[in-house]
Amino acid sequence: MAEINLFLIFLGSIGFDLLIGDPRFLIHPVQIIGFYIKKISEYLINNFGKNKNILFWGGFILALSTIGMSFGLGKLIELRYVQSRNHFFIGLLIFFGLSSCFATKGLISSVKEISELIERREVNDENERIIKEKVQRIVSRDVRSSSIKHLLRSSTESLTENSVDGIFGPLFWIFIGIVFMKFSILLPGPLSLGFSYKAISTLDSMIGYKYDYFKYLGFFSAKIEDIFTFVPSRLVLITLPLVSFKVNEYGSIIKKSYLDGKKYDSPNAGISEAIFAYISGIKLGGKSKYNNEIIEKPIINATGDNCTEEKINLICQLILKLQFLWIIIFVLIFFIV
Repeated sequence: MAEINLFLIFLGSIGFDLLIGDPRFLIHPVQIIGFYIKKISEYLINNFGKNKNILFWGGFILALSTIGMSFGLGKLIELRYVQSRNHFFIGLLIFFGLSSCFATKGLISSVKEISELIERREVNDENERIIKEKVQRIVSRDVRSSSIKHLLRSSTESLTENSVDGIFGPLFWIFIGIVFMKFSILLPGPLSLGFSYKAISTLDSMIGYKYDYFKYLGFFSAKIEDIFTFVPSRLVLITLPLVSFKVNEYGSIIKKSYLDGKKYDSPNAGISEAIFAYISGIKLGGKSKYNNEIIEKPIINATGDNCTEEKINLICQLILKLQFLWIIIFVLIFFIV
């Protein structure tokens, strides 16, 4: 009975995220996780910045402790919920906890807002400054000197990559936790795996870089994120064409997306960007500025169009359709297993 209630809470939390997003009256778990990561990483960099070994193993401990505390908190709430025989207020805590693991409304809204500002308003100096500030919030590259064309591409690349980290990765692992709970309450559940994945994603976004101190401090965080996002990104690759108008080109699109995507250093980011690029018919990749250095990423879909508001709206529609398809598949699997 508890696992059915958890599954219903899971479905409700997805709907809440789609309609409401993150309530401002609640402290988001990422804020707490981010505060812990920031303080520990700053301490390690400020005191041991020249010692690669300490940064390396300090990053390992930081990653394990962050994930471990997130998992433990989630598991504690799950056990309390089952032991209390589905107590309403603990269920509500799980509901908001699961909802906080998703970023559908926030991600889509922020990128759509940027594209609308660019396409529908006169781009003067003041508007351009506002647009760059909004883009900088969702990307790690430096966009201060970027052109409008590059700002649209940066936003689109963030949308396509983060759709896995912020939507489909959490969906996958939370569902795995619900299935586990059907067999034993001692196994990882939806909230413990949801919180763990969110911690992994936050670690990677904050310290999982390949320059300066972060090459050592964020090494384990980046590798762990690669491992836990590997399956969700491949599932997006093989299921996204099913909700598109290019389903008749299924095999060809998957092959092209995989070949282009695997050129990226990340085993996951390129794959997720590529499948969205080929289905929406856009070109991604190229030069970007990171930490005062120009990095040229491999081109994805070289014959594709430039990013536009219309293309961004199409990608947002694809994300919502794919999320709906995954939910249908999860419902069927849940009642079969």
